[in-house]
Amino acid sequence: MNNFTPLSAAIGGALIGLASTMLLLLAGRIAGISGILGATLGFGTGERSWRLAFIAGLILAPLAAMLAGYAVPAPQMPDSWLLVIVAGLLVGFGARLGGGCTSGHGVCGIARFSQRSIVATIIFMGTAVVTVALMRHVVGG
Repeated sequence: MNNFTPLSAAIGGALIGLASTMLLLLAGRIAGISGILGATLGFGTGERSWRLAFIAGLILAPLAAMLAGYAVPAPQMPDSWLLVIVAGLLVGFGARLGGGCTSGHGVCGIARFSQRSIVATIIFMGTAVVTVALMRHVVGG
């Protein structure tokens, strides 16, 4: 972790918590990105306007930060577009299979003491630890 900044991470986490709490309290909705995107694309219930605004905010926030002069690091992407596409499909399939994504389960589900979300988040984190260990010590050296 070369760019770990505890203060900005804490502020970002607090803002995510505040936004998900406000969405739950004011609209009665869970801030799970896969569910919001899926319903926006027609894979769920209606109410597209707030969902589109939520997704637009996710896209526009880093652009606004860049315009305000903040350094926004470019994402590190693999050289192969095929790898990016396959990874995206696997993430989408996993989110559907798991009944939600990491944001929905990890941020909102755990906060609501959902047993399903707690188990899902433990599985997400365990899989991440195994993946990093394999990539650093077996595949990537």
